[in-house]
Amino acid sequence: MIDKIKELLGSEADSLLNYKAKFPKEKLHLPGPDFVDRIFAPSDRNINVLRNLQWIFNTGRLAGTGYLSILPVDQGIEHSAGASFAPNPDYFDPENIVKLAIEGGCNAVASTLGVLGMTARKYAHKIPFIVKINHNELLTYPNKYDQIMFAGVRQAYDMGAAAVGATIYFGSEESTRQIQEVSDAFAYAHELGMATILWCYLRNSAFKTKEKDYHVSADLTGQANHLGVTIEADIIKQKLPENNGGFTALNFGKTHKKVYSDLTSDHPIDLTRYQVINNYMGRAGLINSGGASGENDFAEAARTAVINKRAGGMGLISGRKAFQRPMEDGVKLLNLIQDVYLTKEVTIA
Repeated sequence: MIDKIKELLGSEADSLLNYKAKFPKEKLHLPGPDFVDRIFAPSDRNINVLRNLQWIFNTGRLAGTGYLSILPVDQGIEHSAGASFAPNPDYFDPENIVKLAIEGGCNAVASTLGVLGMTARKYAHKIPFIVKINHNELLTYPNKYDQIMFAGVRQAYDMGAAAVGATIYFGSEESTRQIQEVSDAFAYAHELGMATILWCYLRNSAFKTKEKDYHVSADLTGQANHLGVTIEADIIKQKLPENNGGFTALNFGKTHKKVYSDLTSDHPIDLTRYQVINNYMGRAGLINSGGASGENDFAEAARTAVINKRAGGMGLISGRKAFQRPMEDGVKLLNLIQDVYLTKEVTIA
């Protein structure tokens, strides 16, 4: 498998597979078969949260490794159903979403209250459900960008979900309310015994300049992660960082020069490791998003998985690259991602 991974990485293969990270891996809490016992058992999470986390870790092709491959399909709301499902109309049918996650060997499927509720009695005991409880809807004109609650935590619990997921747009005008809403929701989810996953996204037009898009800078996304673990997200979903220096370029907030001199470099593995560092040194797992579908999906998926794994991350949550193609090909893409985490030659940098 390592030869196939090298082929997909192309000219970046040596740089990504042999790089030694700037910040030492020995200081991190890395994924492993004992992750729930090692990290969450000493925490304040109750027994049922531990059980649901263990169920997620013990499902699919990555079962027992401590790594995660999750299929997220909330794009019907976040990007519109037409934009998301027109490339493959089969996925207007919620059952096909769950089938793809099962056939693709995923640890869990994350989707809307409607999708998972429609299929719960048939599938909630077969694969862990993650109910996404808030969304950004795009039908208001002119568009507004705000995550609002679409579902209640109790509804997720009643359908047998293992976890709830939510998004916060850190940096937005609405972020204060979102932080409060999601913090309350996560506390209730933990009380009921469900795990919590937070989409820690940045949203502010000032974060995008003519030169760079700092919505994907390591320092700003790292701080978003740190806010996310503060409200007890068990797992953090974050975009793969593409640059750094958001705080200094935008001249706001507070940072330290050692963030850029000692903790990071321009290498993508170092940038991603800074995200892991902000997740309490990996005590809360980092899963990076797979991004939009395009012409080089398999190569991009392999690259993202290699960077995440070598940085000390916990896995990928990849949707459009998988469901915007025939199911057989979607399964192959998900399996490719999982193969990176199963390949021992891809080591922690």
